[in-house]
Amino acid sequence: MLSILRRKATAGGSDAVLLRERLRKSCAPATTRLQGYATAAKEMMVRDALNTALDEEMSADPRVFLMGEEVGEYQGAYKVSKGLLQKFGPERVVDTPISEAGFTGIGVGAAYYGLRPVVEFMTFNFAMQAIDQIINSAAKTNYMSAGNISVPIVFRGPNGAAAGVGAQHSQCYAAWYGSCPGLKVLAPYSSEDARGLLKAAIRDPDPVVFLENELMYGERFPVSAEALDSSFCLPIGKAKIEREGKDVTITAFSRMVGLSLEAAEILAKEGISAEVVNLLSIRPLDRPTINASVRKTNRLVTVEEGFPQNGVGAEIGMSIIEDSFGYLDAPIERITGADVPMPYAANLERMALPQTEDIVRAAKRVCYRSLPMTATA
Repeated sequence: MLSILRRKATAGGSDAVLLRERLRKSCAPATTRLQGYATAAKEMMVRDALNTALDEEMSADPRVFLMGEEVGEYQGAYKVSKGLLQKFGPERVVDTPISEAGFTGIGVGAAYYGLRPVVEFMTFNFAMQAIDQIINSAAKTNYMSAGNISVPIVFRGPNGAAAGVGAQHSQCYAAWYGSCPGLKVLAPYSSEDARGLLKAAIRDPDPVVFLENELMYGERFPVSAEALDSSFCLPIGKAKIEREGKDVTITAFSRMVGLSLEAAEILAKEGISAEVVNLLSIRPLDRPTINASVRKTNRLVTVEEGFPQNGVGAEIGMSIIEDSFGYLDAPIERITGADVPMPYAANLERMALPQTEDIVRAAKRVCYRSLPMTATA
């Protein structure tokens, strides 16, 4: 394995480097985009969006390779890597033993040598076995080397709760990794998000934690013709306004964006216009877009499925307090997962996770359209 990595480190030549630079320039920062499907050419499942992004980036740059458990012969635990072994061979689609600390360390070392590894975890819960490699070896090395060592690596896999898999397989790690300097942390919602952000992550010179969601892999979304172009990617650090509104801002990421859009539809029928902000990037966080939305609506509801203490919503709330406190017309509301390990029983699991009705009630409270929780307790 190590000999393969060393040979790959010197492979590619100047043509591959120039090609990669041209592709990277296409990912220059852009203004926040409204979600629009007017130019949609087709629908695509999230897993297929990830698959095509990997395929195109591996085709464009011979330094990119995929490694992880069952990514090759089995085509990926969620079929995200389907067909890649047959196309690129076992040197670039590497099946690993069940040893997250081991193969993550090999990936980080490969990045030190100039390769661009994509390390897949069957679930981010298993990445806890490799958190020393992710935090101490990947995130901190560029700083500790005074900028002399880049670590262009992507850690990707399903994050958050699935269904009926218990407390040890249902955690959201957005706040965990989002608190660590040196990492970039992305969390796509739709197929276009997944495709554009994964491409951006692979092209980025820094370590990126890419948080997918198991329940979203089979979901279909319209994809624009622009997003199907091989040069397409989304800028890291920019949120997206999924739905415009004027009465309340709802921030969310990953699967919670879908619930927030459902809540916005219900609220619209009751005369409340909700603006839904798809964060996309947890670190760096798009504070300007969030603050601009709150300054327009004067109210904020944050939504995430992780634990409440020290969560993403807590960081967003403090950002609003620091930069836009004078614009608030109501206290900030946070919708999170329950502050308990995830129950296994289906009925308790549902109670432990945010639901559409929770978001609706919170939005009504900040709009003073219902009694506060303390009054009904």
